[in-house]
Amino acid sequence: MSQVEGLEQIRRGAEEILVESELVERLREGRPLRVKAGFDPTAPDLHLGHTVLLNKLKQFQDLGHEAIFLIGDFTGMIGDPTGKNVTRKPLTRDEVIENARTYESQIFHILDPEKTLVMFNSSWMNEMTPVDMIQLAARHTVARMLERDDFSKRYRAGQPIAIHEFLYPLVQGYDSVALRADVELGGTDQKFNLLVGRQLQEAYGQKPQVVLTMPILEGLDGVQKMSKSLGNYIGISEPPEEMFGKLMSISDELMWRYFELLSFRPLADIERLQREMREGRNPRDIKFELALEIVARFHSQADAERAREAFIARFQKGALPEDMPEVRLAAGGEGLPIANLLKDAGLTSSTSEALRMLKQGAVRVDGERIEDRQLRLGAGSEHVFQVGKRRFARVRLD
Repeated sequence: MSQVEGLEQIRRGAEEILVESELVERLREGRPLRVKAGFDPTAPDLHLGHTVLLNKLKQFQDLGHEAIFLIGDFTGMIGDPTGKNVTRKPLTRDEVIENARTYESQIFHILDPEKTLVMFNSSWMNEMTPVDMIQLAARHTVARMLERDDFSKRYRAGQPIAIHEFLYPLVQGYDSVALRADVELGGTDQKFNLLVGRQLQEAYGQKPQVVLTMPILEGLDGVQKMSKSLGNYIGISEPPEEMFGKLMSISDELMWRYFELLSFRPLADIERLQREMREGRNPRDIKFELALEIVARFHSQADAERAREAFIARFQKGALPEDMPEVRLAAGGEGLPIANLLKDAGLTSSTSEALRMLKQGAVRVDGERIEDRQLRLGAGSEHVFQVGKRRFARVRLD
């Protein structure tokens, strides 16, 4: 692959490359670049949102560059303050180590284990003396820290910012110094920390790394970022049928976002699929192709095919899930509004999501599509409610 084609692959899906001219200059040197992506082991399982960075790291790897998967076992004990409006509780050493162990086994569904350098930032941070840490802190200013959006908002609101939270960007930045990184990958929410890495490399006499930010992947709701705490995630360790069903539940619009950030298909293939849909091809069949690719990546092609057949049997032939939850709700004298019912039954995360799903025609009661957002259901009735392709509940109204 030529340098131009390689750069086009690197640009794919990227939000920003700082500074692209520096990246082009390094590519022209013709040597393998040291490309770093860091993950704090704050939870035991990775989801598809995490794999956006892993996919980009894989692209660099396939282009002949050195992929460094950095496990932030030291930074994980500090707690990343990014996007937080309160001080985050640090993890214990045991929690971090246990989570890190699971990461090592999961990442090789994507990365080539023979060509991946797995590092732990405790390797150099545990060797730092108090004097070393003070010298590191001296290379950054409080004013620069308060330029960070979440810090500045908390400061203006009078909310506490613990001193150790200032250490997090410094330690993440120093990781780039320790690894002599040429490129660091991160989500758009990590831009400040990644730029600290550039600054510290210069302060330590190194050539500053190129920063490449990737978009934050939306979850199944298509609105909020994919997150386990929000319940809108697809875990890469989930069973094939569960993963397949969740992928089939995303909207047709969100499907193209997933193709761009999660699929390894050439962009020309994706453009062809978009053209076919405009010309009348059923978007469901295109979504099948996405779900087959993703499930096969984390399981096997045979597992993906079986998940597809199970999905067809269950949803296209009218079969109901065997493990459908049963819920009892109080209807009250005037009946229970449909949006409240869907939320209380656990079928949507909020009434606003319920109203949105109704508007989209994604709600069925006993198999019939319901779009009346003013609908109230009275006591003494029992119905099967369905939201999207795969969320079901049998609800009894008292």
